[in-house]
Amino acid sequence: MRAIALIFATFVSLLLSTISGGAEPLSRDDLSAFVRAPFSIGEALNDKGVYSLLNSGGAEAGYVFETEPLAPLPGFSGAPINVLVVLDLEGKFLDVQLINHNEPIFVSGLGEAPFRKFFEQYGGLSISDSIVVGTPYGEGATGSSLVYLDGVTKATASVRIAHESVMGAALAVAREKMQGIATSPPAYPDPEYSETLTWDDLVSQGIATRKQLTNAEIDALFAGTRWAGDDPEASDYPDEAYLDLWIVDLGPHSIAKAALSDDTYEELQRFMEISDNDEPLLLIETARHGLVSEDFVRNTSPDWLSAEQDGLPVALRDADLFVELADGAPDGTAMILRTDRRLGFDPSREWTLNVLAVREHGVFQPEIGSVTIEVAHSTPDRFFTRPVQIKPAPPWLEALRNRQTDMIVLAVFLTGLIAALLFKQSALAALPRFTPVRLAILAVVTGFIGWWGQGQLSIVTVIGTLRAAVEGGSFAFLLYDPFSLLIWAVAIAGFVAWGRGLFCGWLCPFGALQEFAHHLGRFLRVPQIDVPAAWDKRLKYLKYVVLAGLIAIAFIA
Repeated sequence: MRAIALIFATFVSLLLSTISGGAEPLSRDDLSAFVRAPFSIGEALNDKGVYSLLNSGGAEAGYVFETEPLAPLPGFSGAPINVLVVLDLEGKFLDVQLINHNEPIFVSGLGEAPFRKFFEQYGGLSISDSIVVGTPYGEGATGSSLVYLDGVTKATASVRIAHESVMGAALAVAREKMQGIATSPPAYPDPEYSETLTWDDLVSQGIATRKQLTNAEIDALFAGTRWAGDDPEASDYPDEAYLDLWIVDLGPHSIAKAALSDDTYEELQRFMEISDNDEPLLLIETARHGLVSEDFVRNTSPDWLSAEQDGLPVALRDADLFVELADGAPDGTAMILRTDRRLGFDPSREWTLNVLAVREHGVFQPEIGSVTIEVAHSTPDRFFTRPVQIKPAPPWLEALRNRQTDMIVLAVFLTGLIAALLFKQSALAALPRFTPVRLAILAVVTGFIGWWGQGQLSIVTVIGTLRAAVEGGSFAFLLYDPFSLLIWAVAIAGFVAWGRGLFCGWLCPFGALQEFAHHLGRFLRVPQIDVPAAWDKRLKYLKYVVLAGLIAIAFIA
């Protein structure tokens, strides 16, 4: 009875998979049932089931979508695994939930509980993380190592496909809706790189950037505005310096040593031990502009200075450090700003400092006007390094690695069995103790191939392959289970040589169990029921009807 129920459940799973194979995105109301408070679903952003995520105040907080319309990767049943994904505006996973699937191992085997628990691991991770399913085999630099998700025993193929679906859909949304999100950590100062430098070296090599502006040039920037002529000093001394600004990135140790006194350098290093994700930037101004206004409060963002990279703002904040410069450095107002590399700032690439020049017009309640002076800065790439990006192995290769021992044992077993049947079949059949030898082989088939390796060949694979062929899909899902794929290869080759005798007689775990049941029944003297010949003849055709029905459903879908 249980076997019949299992077959029926698998049949229903296949039927549902064919029906849902080309499913449309869920409606807004259906999808909203999966979104947990305090969030809710906003308006649709495209026709692929991507919606805005709203917080409790109604403001946009991220994105909600299902994976099937965006990344319809075929599962082991041939149908996609559909998952709800909730991302915040920074690309972090807020929630990942299973919506529906037709994976036989979870439908009629392990149950859905371990599958749903698998998706709980995504919370708090980011699309910029290199997330893989499996066991760690390598380690990169701090913060760039692969992030591993625990799989589900005996269901590795299904969870790998589910993971690929989640990441494929999430990255598709990121490319379309979150332009500018870094998918890999930025460069950071190389702690191993050392170079003896002086301030003169910083200047001659372009490591220190200088921007000069005379009073006449600043007057020209304000020309034609209400604030033209509102700076008497600029008018009286047009050739004098208005701005003489130096920019130096102090992240690299060699540069910091060349720009700062020993005491300030040591203080900066202590600061960096606490804020190791910050990039310190030294600014020196020797003219009359200054760096900040009189109202500036230390340890806050400077009011006259801002920065951007790739058109996106870079947050600057005063490091609140006393600055004493190295010998040879210009004498002027100096301050160290800091910005967080985790927010996307890449110190190895060019960025722009925006300096605000401010003027007042009028005496009582003066009108404030300003112009922006842009200063581009870049530090040579040799001072930086990038986190080692361990490229995740292709899913099929990772699956093969995880089952390497099983594959070797299986290959040895299959080689020995095929060699015996090819060259010693008559001698094997003539053995006086043939039955015990055969039962020992079938015990290996039942225990190792069937129970341990989960290598029972199934119509599920055939239907999935047919659907992929008909729909022009990928056959890559077959590689997620190399153990069964090897048995399939041997069974197909054996079918050419011996018909179905090799698989049905020697490699089928269910067939082996039937033979054990036969011998056990004889030992216990269980009465044998003889099916009438007429019924036996009729029932033989039933399996062909069922097979034809399954294939027809696959082609119709």
